[in-house]
Amino acid sequence: MRFPLAAPVMAIGALLVLLGIGQLTWWAPPETVTVSVPADAQSGPVTVIDAGAKEGDAEDIDITVQSEGTFTLAVGRASDVDAWVADAAHLTVTGIGEEELATEFTEGEETVPNPSGADLWTSEETADGSLTHRWLDPGEGEWSILIAADGETPAPTAVSITSPNDTATPWAVPLIIVGALLLVLGVALGFTKPRRPSRDPAAAGTRARARNEGRRGPRGSSFTAHPVRPLAALGLTVALGLSGTAAGHATGTKPAAPSGSAEAESAEQHPVILETQLERILASVATTVAEADAAADATLLESRVAGAAASLRTANYSVRSQADEVAAPTPVAADPVLTSMIPTGSEWPRTVVALTQGESNPVPQALVLVQDDPRSNYRLTSSIQMLPGTTFPTAGTPEGLQMLPVDGGEELVASPEDAVAAIADYLTRPEGRNAATFEPNSFADAITSFQSDVVADAGNDSADITFTHKPVPEHTRAISTGDGGAMVFGYLDHTYSSVPEGPGDSIALEGTVYETLTGEESTEEGIDVRYGEAVMMYVPAAGSDQKITVIGAAQQLLSAELR
Repeated sequence: MRFPLAAPVMAIGALLVLLGIGQLTWWAPPETVTVSVPADAQSGPVTVIDAGAKEGDAEDIDITVQSEGTFTLAVGRASDVDAWVADAAHLTVTGIGEEELATEFTEGEETVPNPSGADLWTSEETADGSLTHRWLDPGEGEWSILIAADGETPAPTAVSITSPNDTATPWAVPLIIVGALLLVLGVALGFTKPRRPSRDPAAAGTRARARNEGRRGPRGSSFTAHPVRPLAALGLTVALGLSGTAAGHATGTKPAAPSGSAEAESAEQHPVILETQLERILASVATTVAEADAAADATLLESRVAGAAASLRTANYSVRSQADEVAAPTPVAADPVLTSMIPTGSEWPRTVVALTQGESNPVPQALVLVQDDPRSNYRLTSSIQMLPGTTFPTAGTPEGLQMLPVDGGEELVASPEDAVAAIADYLTRPEGRNAATFEPNSFADAITSFQSDVVADAGNDSADITFTHKPVPEHTRAISTGDGGAMVFGYLDHTYSSVPEGPGDSIALEGTVYETLTGEESTEEGIDVRYGEAVMMYVPAAGSDQKITVIGAAQQLLSAELR
């Protein structure tokens, strides 16, 4: 080469290019990193992967579980998972370390119910042996994963989490670019002729004068600065400084997120169930009710029906077994869901309302679902048909719906329990103190008209007839609405009594369903007929001029008994 620095510059350039290519190929870090629960981790009936083990909104984290038997992997809100686990012994994966997963073990109860099929989960998978689950958050908020066998067998602890590695190689491209530039520079220098002394006569004369002057004074020195040296030195510095910068996965143990903490709950509220959960729950409820209706078997209702809904359907099955003329109960439709009321908060019991109307439903029906505790499934407590001409109120505020205490009426024109007591009093005494409490409605009109017609019937002159409607407090529920009011659901025990006024008088039962149920054509002692009445009302906010509105109702003959 004609220029002595060309070879070193080209060598440095080639080295930098190789370093850059190496970082992108054979020195490139792996795309994923997998860390596992320590082999000596203690086990309990439940293993929990806490929200702290998931980095932000990452959507490419895989959880692999190995087990010797069948197990369930379920996803739920972090606070709900904690509530379900409660006092059970459990292993918690709290974060991801450099070499293994960070875990904590909590002593507690050695058995839990089998979590498979619980309504609390947004999704679940059951596997035998092994399972790989892609960890995706079903919605906003913090989510955890629960792993368990049958609740009695220790839960699997052979758990690993595979997450994306930091594959960034920020110096690779700069190294390749700088190296390529140095290669080009080296090639250029290779064809550059070094500078030599000039043979120009004028220059020679100048040198001669310089020699002559040198004889008369101190000798000077000549220095030629090479313009390429600083650049070559820079290239060497870059090569030495960056030769060991291949990126790798380096992450410290992440602290456990305060899932389900009071601070987290107060800062952000989320619906207690997602729409997909509601659809699944409704489908299960509707299937259970349909099977029980078909068999007229109340025992089939137990898993999914309770409260007023169970009382009304159980009575219907009993009455229909004696009187074919009694109509079957209105079917429960799971879809389509016209609207829903899903509260927020982490307390139990939880109440959810869904308004549906299937092909067999002439009008929409409000289905009231109640979950008593974290380990229980939702059960239907009321199935109420909307009254003609009524409107279902707005679902709730942007902050979400809230369960309301039945005895709290500070923000309403009447507390929920007082509203139920008021409708019971109005139906019993239509001209009484609650005559102006309610908007006119077809349910109250039908009940009070029937009662007045029975009393006015000339055939009943010799009978002492009374009608009483009493609230059943334990069946009262209330949920806030978007305008500050409340949806209130109640249940009334209605007794229609007919007693002969004097000796020799009797109550004729012939040709009525009461004859079928009692087996008597008349009675001289009297008869008590009981009905169950479910009501759905809108109670306005305090300060409103609007009256309480009865939006829906359902009535069922419960029994007819001779005195």
